[in-house]
Amino acid sequence: MITQRHDEDINTPTGLMRCTVYRPQAEGRFPCIFFYSEIFQQTAPISRSANIMAGHGFVVVVPEVFHELNPIGTVLGYDDKGKDKGNNDKFTKPLESHDSDTLAMLTFFSEQDYCTGKFGSMGVCLGGHLAYRAALLPSIHAAFCLYATDIHSNTLPCQAGNDTFTRTQEIQGEIALVWGKQDPHVPTQGRQKIYQQLMDTERRFTWYEFNGQHAFMRDEGDRYDPALALECYNKAIALFQRTLKE
Repeated sequence: MITQRHDEDINTPTGLMRCTVYRPQAEGRFPCIFFYSEIFQQTAPISRSANIMAGHGFVVVVPEVFHELNPIGTVLGYDDKGKDKGNNDKFTKPLESHDSDTLAMLTFFSEQDYCTGKFGSMGVCLGGHLAYRAALLPSIHAAFCLYATDIHSNTLPCQAGNDTFTRTQEIQGEIALVWGKQDPHVPTQGRQKIYQQLMDTERRFTWYEFNGQHAFMRDEGDRYDPALALECYNKAIALFQRTLKE
């Protein structure tokens, strides 16, 4: 499907948040996917990924995950300066503020005439964690989480007992998790810990491990694996078509 793009600036408890919306040009209402970025916010690779998903019949919303900490429209570079700033933002913003961002998006987009009212979540790196986190809400029917960081290690700031790993049992929808075996950010023991938590809490999930490095979906840089990326897009599309379009 041919797509269109526009921005929506929505109110959250921690300030105005820009959300870039990718959706079909065709008339009608479509399921909505919240697409959470890595620490660099909405870079060109994130934009292209969101557009790919939108072209399969979804409203894809990319929020600025660190809107409180940067001017609207900030995109960090894939360099040491950008990485340092993004990591500082990641360890500054509490998970509770990410939660209120997601709730604000649910409220806003449930009222838009181009959305059906069915929601999913998807993300890469930090965004994989936020997509998993969003699935704690019953309104999120499915989540597709790519190499989600900091779940196993509980290293993102939050109130005691409110970490994402501990709250896994609250996930009601279907969740898919994708990992690279050569990813140093989520080593084997970390992946096993998450897998066991999902098993122990009897969540409905699918688990994929590939021979890939961290950020293998990003179509810039020497870690990009086009074949794996295509396979993951197909798996994500299939999950959301089945769970959000029924």
